[in-house]
Amino acid sequence: MIGKRTVFVAAIGSRVVGTASLDGSVVRTVFVSPDFQTRGIGKLLMAEVERTARQRNIGRLAVPSSISAETFYAQLGFEAVRDSYFGEERTIIMERSLEDRP
Repeated sequence: MIGKRTVFVAAIGSRVVGTASLDGSVVRTVFVSPDFQTRGIGKLLMAEVERTARQRNIGRLAVPSSISAETFYAQLGFEAVRDSYFGEERTIIMERSLEDRP
């Protein structure tokens, strides 16, 4: 997967504390270590994902969100567009336009 995605890593010192990746126009694998959550690391990773998407002229980002991450993405301007199920596991597909923001 790392060969076809652009991967972003957040580190403090030599410790990796967060990751995110961009697969075309889809944001994937956003993770921040529980010990480092609520410090803005996820927002910084998402800002870098967005900057890269804009450089690539991507006009809209999508993210498959877990229920627990829905509020995080909503605070970044993403809106739920549909639910997706894998068995009984619910994923919320969220999208955000990049064309309406600088």
